[in-house]
Amino acid sequence: MAEGWGRALLAGKAEVFSAGTKPGLVDPRAIKAMAEAGVDISGHRSKHVSEFKDTAFDLVVTVCDKARESCPVWFGKAEKVHRSFDDPPFLAKGAKTEEEALAHYRRVRDEIKEFVGGLL
Repeated sequence: MAEGWGRALLAGKAEVFSAGTKPGLVDPRAIKAMAEAGVDISGHRSKHVSEFKDTAFDLVVTVCDKARESCPVWFGKAEKVHRSFDDPPFLAKGAKTEEEALAHYRRVRDEIKEFVGGLL
């Protein structure tokens, strides 16, 4: 979701990449929540941070505590910013309905939008 917002809100101002320490599939609920906000992330793919080891960054943003703890040191002199967000898949595990599960994604989606919008 952060990459989606970055690409949507920072278009023409920043080049946005997203990666994780344990990539998997892009969550269908995240795709749905972002589509509701007008951002299509259905074509995004989960990437491992090692794909970017030779990339020079000005800014590296981590959005969960696990990522901050294991963020590779080879990001060099990039400024690092951390903001922890709740993990929607974790929160949705206890949901009794799909609508209840999506509510977690929508809340975090909106929090990420606000954060990303303030980065520049």
